[in-house]
Amino acid sequence: MAITDEPLRRVLVTGGAGYIETRRYKVISVDNNHNSHPKSLQRVAQLARDALPQDASEKDKDSAEIEAVTCDLTKKDEIRGVFEKYGKGGIWGVIHIAAYKAVGESTEVPLTYYENNVSATVYLLQVMSEYDCPRLVYSSSATVYGTPPTIPIPESTRLQADSPYGKTKVMSETIIQDLCAAEPQRWRALSLRYFNPAGAHPSGLIGEDPRGRPGNLLPLLAHMAVGRVKDDKLSVFGNDYPTPDGTCVRDYLHVMDLAKGHLLALDALSPSSNVFDNCPTEARFKAYNLGKGKGMSVLQIVEAMRKATGFDYKYVIIGRRRGDVPDLTADPTLAEKELGFKATHDLETMCRDLWNWQTKNPDGYDTPETSKVNSA
Repeated sequence: MAITDEPLRRVLVTGGAGYIETRRYKVISVDNNHNSHPKSLQRVAQLARDALPQDASEKDKDSAEIEAVTCDLTKKDEIRGVFEKYGKGGIWGVIHIAAYKAVGESTEVPLTYYENNVSATVYLLQVMSEYDCPRLVYSSSATVYGTPPTIPIPESTRLQADSPYGKTKVMSETIIQDLCAAEPQRWRALSLRYFNPAGAHPSGLIGEDPRGRPGNLLPLLAHMAVGRVKDDKLSVFGNDYPTPDGTCVRDYLHVMDLAKGHLLALDALSPSSNVFDNCPTEARFKAYNLGKGKGMSVLQIVEAMRKATGFDYKYVIIGRRRGDVPDLTADPTLAEKELGFKATHDLETMCRDLWNWQTKNPDGYDTPETSKVNSA
């Protein structure tokens, strides 16, 4: 039976709208623009329009337009205002990405993290319930595992985060799971435990552009190579970890693979999906790792970026950073088996796409149009 005449499902994405190549959903983006740029959404819509076939239907064209709303998720009335516009049942599901996400910063201002990451999630769930929107894809993190007992890490690993940031993710997952247990006939939720997203859209049109100094390694290296961060040396936090070269190991996956994972998760919330059939209880809640299953050390990442950029990075080893764990490498088997997820892009591609984005946009989204290199 053809389903082409079905209306587009409206999906609310908190924390912006990553680039997802699909014409089955209508994206409503809500963001407070704390660490993001409104211009990124214009670029996402441009990419979606450019990908439309020549004979695109009106529905296809509508799917390429993103409705962007400025909203503070710590203010319940503002969330309610977004849902009210579409009425009960008007929004099919939510992808909840919005969060503060710097491990180091979370150890300094934990209350800020608990308010923004946990309280906001509770408010969002309450309003979703009010407006009959019981489907959620939650953006979680590998930090929920803390220092895991086994590598690679399966989803069955106990949750024991080491940092306030990681604890906000554990708390939010617990709240969502409790809600699914309380109303098993109503709620469906998937938690996606990201490992380390990297890279950029291959067009160079959209990429990570953190406000201020980047808190993550790859954007920091890109900023150093392009001259935005003037440090002459990279500070490496510790080289005495129980890893091959003593520096921390992380599992990097391309943002395009990550976007694909969200689409698979949305599909898994559909009534026809069978991913919840083997849940241990009535609660329709599941968590999946999104990673490659291949760990890379800090020094290996520096070397990969040296090859991609030609920049001669110098680094200095300093003491360990509070909240860091030695090795976070995913066991991605479950997501592959149940969602059909596979992170196919390699580290070389991630670095190449990141550098392509950074050279075309040396000042990120604030780069004047005239100074951009035209893409080939």
